[in-house]
Amino acid sequence: MSEIAVQPTVLDVGAEQLGKIYARALLGASEAEGSTDQVIDQLNQLCDQGLAGSQSLRLAFASPQIDADEKCRVLDRLLDDAHPTLVRFLKVMAKRHRLGYVVAVRDSVTALYDEMTGRLLAEVRTAVPLTDSLRSEVTDQLGQRFGKQVRLHEVVDPALIGGMVVRVGDTVFDSSVASRLDKIGRAASAGFAHHLIANSTRFTSAT
Repeated sequence: MSEIAVQPTVLDVGAEQLGKIYARALLGASEAEGSTDQVIDQLNQLCDQGLAGSQSLRLAFASPQIDADEKCRVLDRLLDDAHPTLVRFLKVMAKRHRLGYVVAVRDSVTALYDEMTGRLLAEVRTAVPLTDSLRSEVTDQLGQRFGKQVRLHEVVDPALIGGMVVRVGDTVFDSSVASRLDKIGRAASAGFAHHLIANSTRFTSAT
C-alpha cells in the first residue's frame, strides 16, 4: 500500500483539529482494506498501555530533539506485531513531526468510528477490573437505555475504593459516593448495573 495521504498543514493547528485530520486519513486507509477494528484496537493499546505507562516514551514521541528516522526505528521495535497500516501511519506522523499528537488522533479515530457505526461510547471507571458478567450487564443495560450498540472504555481507578462511575457523553452515573460504598459488594452480584441505570436520576449529572 502506498504511503497514507495526509494533507499538510501550514499552521500548527490545535491538537483536536489535527487529530481529526489524521484520524480521517487512518480510517480511510484501514476501511479500504477492512482492518479498521484491528487498527483501532492496537492504537488503543499503544496509547492506553504503552504511552500511559511510560513517561520516557511519551517524551520521546513528542521530542523535537529526536529525529524522525530514530522515531521510526522505535516504532518498528515497539510495534513489531502490529498491523502494517498502523505502523506506516505512525511513521507518516513521525516524519511530519506529529507523533506527539498520537493520543489526540486516537481520540478522534474512536469518536469518528463510533459516529460512523452508530455506536455509543461509555466510559466505565472502577476500583478493580470489571468481571465478564458485570461488563456484559453494563453493556446490555446501557444499550437498552440509549437504544444503541455500546462500546465500553474501561478505566481502573483504585482511588474510587469501591463502586463504579459510568460516563456517557456529558452525563455521569455515579455510584461511588460514600453513602453507597457498603452496598457495592452485594450490588455487583444482584444486578448492580440494572440498578445503576434504572435509578439514573438519583445520580450526578455533569456538564
